[in-house]
Amino acid sequence: MNLTLRVFKVFVMVELKPVSERDRQRLFDWRNDPSVDRWMSDAAAPDWDLHNYWFDNLIADLDVQGWVIYFADEPVGFLSLTGLLGPNQRAEWGWYVASTVARGRGVGRAAQVLGLDIAFRDYRLERVWAQVLADNDAALRAQGAAGFRREGYLRNHLFKADSFHDVVILGVLANEWKELRERLISNLVRTGFINP
Repeated sequence: MNLTLRVFKVFVMVELKPVSERDRQRLFDWRNDPSVDRWMSDAAAPDWDLHNYWFDNLIADLDVQGWVIYFADEPVGFLSLTGLLGPNQRAEWGWYVASTVARGRGVGRAAQVLGLDIAFRDYRLERVWAQVLADNDAALRAQGAAGFRREGYLRNHLFKADSFHDVVILGVLANEWKELRERLISNLVRTGFINP
C-alpha cells in the first residue's frame, strides 16, 4: 500500500500584532513613504526625533494602542486607536497599508474588521471614529466595507502640500458592530483572509 502524506502550512492571511520596539524603524520608514504620507492628516511626515517621541508615547501610553498589520506573515501596515481611556468610550481610528504588494487585495478591509473586533470586544468602546481625506477612495471603500458610516464632511479642513483638503468623518457604533460582526468575520474566513 502506498500512502502519501501531505502537510499543509496553515497560516493567518491577515492578522494584527501589537506594536513593539522592533517596529520603530519600520513605522518611521512607512510613515515617510510618499505613497503613505499623501493620505495622512498630519501636515508633514515626521523627522526621526518627532517619530521617536510619537513612538515612545505609543508604547507607553495606555490611552493609545497600535498594531502592525501582517499579510501572509509579512508586516504590511499599521492600525491604531487613540483616546481609549476617555469618559465617552470612544476612540479615534488610524490606519494605513504601506506595502504596495498588499494594497488593493482586501488586506485593509480585513485589518479594519479585526481592529474593530478588538475595539468593541476588548476595549468595550461605544464608538470608533476616523478622519479620511475626501479623495482617498480606497480608504473610504475599505472602511465602508468594514461597517463605518459617513457622519460628516469638513470642507477645506486640512492644509497639506500647499493646498486645502476636505475630510470625511466616519464612525461605527457598538450596536452597529454587533449586528455586522458575524457576517464580516464569516466573510473573512470564507475568503481565506483569516483562519476560523
